[in-house]
Amino acid sequence: MRQKSDQLRSSKLITYLLLIVILFLGLLCLYYGSSFAPGSDPESLRRDGSDPVLGSLPGPQHFDDDSLQNLELPRTIPICDMKFSELIPCLDRELIYQLRLKLNLSLMEHYERHCPPPQRRLNCLIPPPAGYKIPIRWPESRDEVWKANIPHTHLASEKSDQNWMVVKGDKINFPGGGTHFHYGADKYIVSLARMLKFPNDKLHNGGNLRNVLDVGCGVASFGAYLLQHSTIAMSLAPNDVHENQIQFALERGIPSTLGVLGTKRLPHPSRSFELAHCSRCRIDWLQRDGILLLELDRVLRPGGYFVYSSPEAYAKDPENQRIGNAMHDLLKRMCWRVASKKDQTVIWQKPTSNGCYLKREPGTQPPLCSAEDDADGVWNVQMKACISQYSAQMHREKGTGLVPWPQRLITPPPRLEDIGVSPEEFHEDTRIWKFRVNEYWKQMKSVVRKSYFRNVMDMNANLGGFAAALKDTDVWVMNVAPVTISARLKIIYDRGLIGTVHDWCESFSTYPRTYDLLHAWAVFSELEERGCSTEDLLVEMDRILRPEAFVIIRDKPSIISYIQKSLPALKWDRWVSEVEPSTDALSVSEERVLIARKKLWSN
Repeated sequence: MRQKSDQLRSSKLITYLLLIVILFLGLLCLYYGSSFAPGSDPESLRRDGSDPVLGSLPGPQHFDDDSLQNLELPRTIPICDMKFSELIPCLDRELIYQLRLKLNLSLMEHYERHCPPPQRRLNCLIPPPAGYKIPIRWPESRDEVWKANIPHTHLASEKSDQNWMVVKGDKINFPGGGTHFHYGADKYIVSLARMLKFPNDKLHNGGNLRNVLDVGCGVASFGAYLLQHSTIAMSLAPNDVHENQIQFALERGIPSTLGVLGTKRLPHPSRSFELAHCSRCRIDWLQRDGILLLELDRVLRPGGYFVYSSPEAYAKDPENQRIGNAMHDLLKRMCWRVASKKDQTVIWQKPTSNGCYLKREPGTQPPLCSAEDDADGVWNVQMKACISQYSAQMHREKGTGLVPWPQRLITPPPRLEDIGVSPEEFHEDTRIWKFRVNEYWKQMKSVVRKSYFRNVMDMNANLGGFAAALKDTDVWVMNVAPVTISARLKIIYDRGLIGTVHDWCESFSTYPRTYDLLHAWAVFSELEERGCSTEDLLVEMDRILRPEAFVIIRDKPSIISYIQKSLPALKWDRWVSEVEPSTDALSVSEERVLIARKKLWSN
């Protein structure tokens, strides 16, 4: 009897242990499962039920010419779920939650880039929203876009008193208003020129003011109206509570990008802009010893301006007055001066040389940056709370030595010497790209007019020759300097163009469906050498391409052959052309040119 009782107790003990093990394993599965897709069904990531993490495309591989030719490609690429229609992989707040990143929200780290690891990338095609239409063309797009393309109207009601945007039927209209310029950005721009006493009330100041940085830009109406003044702005805003503001800007055809003044340097070289603008941009300029103002100081050129505006309603607000006084004290210690002040707009100006810096009392804050600091090093580089001095040449000349726009587009800038390029090489690069672009047009002229394009990206911009060759067309070009040659981006800015540094092993910081044309010269060759995934980049290019948009890929024959086999799966076979271009001084090996057009498709 006792033996039977012992057996019963042993049996119950084993049962309890098994239940504990099962419960533990269940909790473990729940934990890891939620880290991949909290609050969602993993199968819903893909319409075809394929693995949502690993996808169905091959991962990063190293290819020689033979293996590229023989590689078996997928016949189809799965379509992402519609909830990913506006996915920005490296600015995905859901990913931050899933990876359990511990970020300092007060420093805006949650608005900075945090990219998914390779095994977490969604190797699927991003679908357009329901009812998507081919975007309205420039210049009409400046003032109206299709509501179906960006079905977000909360900004229209939230900013109704500021004339940001108005919903009218199946379109969204942009009257040109802003937080500080309710009656139109065009009138506001003229008022700034008058404050600075520029000739003929033109903000371009005879071509000497060309590049502008507009931080906290809203829907970028300030940048939109600057274009008619021969001035180009890099309009910058984060993917914050005013979500989709940059998406609206790009849909309108206005140069803009997602970004934030947080903890890392902006992806632009030193001395890039003649003017920085903040119209009630809600940035705490005084935090961390003025580090954000010091970042503006780094990217502003000698004698550059900072326009700071706030609404009239804040004129007598004690807190606003305190901030203004503290900013004045800080900027004075940075050797800036008030160039003009009217109502709630104040314009500061940087010094033109190092003279004031060298006369400051010892121990004055903020300090000067050390001689070892590279003011042009920007990719994943933390901001520094110090003043970047001018080079000996800029200090001596009390300026950049740049000629006015538009002559500066084709004039060798002084900083060419920094990257070891001669004026002769600069001119040769300009000549070659003019010829290459003409050949591209000849290849495409049977299917598209030049006026079709507005938002263009050069994925490997080198010296900016491709963009310079487009000067007589109504486009703007996002010139991308890959991280391996990022020093060349300052030459692009010195030509009066705009751009950014980027690593093509990662996703780009923009919304889906934002570019009409992508130009990739030797991008895939460089990617292959670094061991990054060709397939990931093709899917990323598809993400940022608009339907009916074009890609121009110039690379070695084995890569072109491989990509051409991928076109049906990518749905880039609306129109295809491949040619063997003539050899020139920029050709490092045998090249082929592939031009393909993306289809308009729906879920």
